[in-house]
Amino acid sequence: MTLCVRYPSKKALKESVGQPLRYIETSLFGNEYHADGWLTVAGRPHISPTVKREFYARVLMQDGKIAKVT
Repeated sequence: MTLCVRYPSKKALKESVGQPLRYIETSLFGNEYHADGWLTVAGRPHISPTVKREFYARVLMQDGKIAKVT
């Protein structure tokens, strides 16, 4: 599953390491967000108006904060 995030770009997401993830739950089948582990995320302009262009990333979460973005 892919979690939608509220960042204007992947660069802005990478600059947010150490902060909580700003996201939008879009799944009808339960929460996609997990406070620990890897998440696949997408910046989707048609879902979040703060996103300038579409992007995808993998985010490592530790204790509810962004630890790494690839």
